[in-house]
Parts: sequence; C-alpha cells; structure tokens
Amino acid sequence: MGRAMRILFTFIGGSGHFLPLVPVARAAEAAGHAVAFGCGPSMRATVEAAGFAVFPLGTGSAAAPARLPLRPIDVAREDEEFRDRFVRGAAARRVPQMLALCADWRPDVVVCDEADFGSMLAAERLGLPHATVLVMAAGSFVRAEVIGEALNELRSAHGLPLDSGLEMLYRHLALSPFPPGFRDPAFPLPATAHAFRTTEAPAISARPPGPPIVYFTLGTVFNLESGDLFSRTLAGLRALPIKVVATVGAGIDPAELGPQPANVRIERYIPQESILPKCSLVVSHGGSGSVLGALAHGLPMVLLPMGADQPLNAARCERLGVGRALDPIAASPALVGEAVSIVLADPRYRQTAARFRNEIAALPGPAHAVKLLERLAIAKGAIRAD
Repeated sequence: MGRAMRILFTFIGGSGHFLPLVPVARAAEAAGHAVAFGCGPSMRATVEAAGFAVFPLGTGSAAAPARLPLRPIDVAREDEEFRDRFVRGAAARRVPQMLALCADWRPDVVVCDEADFGSMLAAERLGLPHATVLVMAAGSFVRAEVIGEALNELRSAHGLPLDSGLEMLYRHLALSPFPPGFRDPAFPLPATAHAFRTTEAPAISARPPGPPIVYFTLGTVFNLESGDLFSRTLAGLRALPIKVVATVGAGIDPAELGPQPANVRIERYIPQESILPKCSLVVSHGGSGSVLGALAHGLPMVLLPMGADQPLNAARCERLGVGRALDPIAASPALVGEAVSIVLADPRYRQTAARFRNEIAALPGPAHAVKLLERLAIAKGAIRAD
C-alpha cells in the first residue's frame, strides 16, 4: 500500500458498540496507521482507558444511567425506541458533529459501528469511504421497515438521495466479527461483508477439574434495567452443584445481592477472556457481545433476553441448538436451575457450540480487516497504491 492512513473509528451507544471496533483499531495501529475514535461523552473515559485518542461527539452527560425496573419484552416497542433513539435522535445530532470533526482531523477512512447512522451519512456527504462493523449477531434487528423512512428524512435534509434498501450501511465494506453460520438466513450478509475473528489466536479451553464453572452476566446496559433478575437467577444457580462467577457491572454494588455461598463469586467486572476459557456454560441476557464470547469459547448458553436485539439472538441460539431461552419476567429460580441443568447435561449443546468455536477459529484475524480497509482506501482514491 501507499502512505499510512488516518482512520476515524466512531460508534454510538455503549461498550457493545465500542468493543467490536477495538481489535480492528489495534491492528490498524500495529500496521502503522493513525487511529482516533469519536464517541459520546459517556464512553470517552472507556475509550481513553483502552489507549486510544478520542474526540467527543455530543454534549450529553457522562453520568451513570439511572436504574430502571425490568420490562416485559415488546418487540414493537423495541423497534420504535431503536428508530427514535438511533435515527431521529442520535444520528440527526451526529451528522453536523462528524462533519466538523472530519474537517478538522481529515480522516482517509471512517469505520462506524452498525448503528452509527449519523457518521455514515456524514462520510457519504464528504465522499469519504466508510466501513461498517456489525455489532448485532443475528443480523435481523436493523431493518428497512423500521428505520428506512426516518433515515430517508435525514438524508433528504442533508441533500442526499433516498435509500430504500439501506445501502448506505454496507455500501463500501462491512466487517462482521460473528460466525456467518449464526446469522439469521432471512437476513443474509450484504455482498460487501467479510467475516473476521476478533482475536489473533483461537480461544483454547482451560477448564479446571471439579464442578463446572458457569459465568453469569446481564451486560453493561441492561444490567441496570433488570429489576430483581440478578437475585432470582443467582438463587437458581447457587443451588446447583456448580461454581458461579457473576459480574454485575460498574453501576451495581455486589453487596446489594447479599451474602452468597462459597460456590458463588460476584464482581463488578472481570475480563471475559480471563474467565470464559475455564467455563462450561454462560448465562446471559443474550447481548451480541456475550453471545459471541460464548461461541468463541465453544460454550452453550442459557439466555434471559430483555430487549434490543437480545430476543432475536436468543431465538437464534435456540433454533441452532446452542442454548435455551427463558422469559426474564417469569424466570423463577427453579426454572433457571432447570434450564442450566438441562444444557449442562445434554452434550448436543456443547457439540453445537464447539462447531461455532471452530467456525470462528477458521476466520482470518483483525489484520485481514485492516488489509480490506487499505484496499478500500486505494480503490476510492483516499491513498495511493505502491
């Protein structure tokens, strides 16, 4: 390739939108490219702690979000909230912010998370090549019938033609950190998509002898909207002949959950890569990052989906035979314990999870994604070829 690139990574939302970009950003830095991130104020400290230069996009509060009660799943409500929050709200505000940032920092390529529609639209306005990193595992949450009209209203406001098929999202390059076989076949990957794995080396199981270890998480957003789900789930897990490692997130004090027996460990945060190789099963909300982590380590799942794309991921896990899903409202301790016992006892769940682990291990690593970005920049005239 020619000169080093300036790559601007942007995302909307929290850690689930940031973390899939990190391996590509690190690989880009290792290849000699200049990397910076643009994100909202609430994630600025997280991005800086990861070692990246960061530009603030927006003026919102960096304060911790409020604790909310658990709500019944309502697919229509989730679609409406996604459209209003990510298109009519965040995207509309982000376009002028991104136009100003790009004029100042002058990136050659923009890399956006799948829901950062405002950054994609700004890149299109500026004629900058942009790549999209997929952040939703099942692939059936971002749909034209949900966001198409609102996105076209925003495009028209910025003098861009209508885009009924959401071509803007994946026009130049789509990078998917998920195993292709997990995606809902009714929503196939776009023609520009390339799958990659987020680690340079395949995950290797290091499960210790003794009782199976079960990892329990409700993520980094919905953990604060889960009502008494932590307590109910832990009550079901601690009665089983297993060891439990649970993380509750920065906004929850583990002491809130009261004394626990010796087989239960609760922390605010543990790096998943340090615990998952030792585990036999994951209990989670079905967020895309948690699902990917489990699959990458060949771990079956019990899922308690609460909203966003989680019900779609959970349904996909059940359909593929890699896990069981429970209604988080109705999930009593007895039902949680029963589901975990069934999945641990039935080898078919582990065998299916192992097939996905092997599929992920066979994918090229993040360096391949960087080569694709380099080719895109050359093809669009952003940099010169050798």
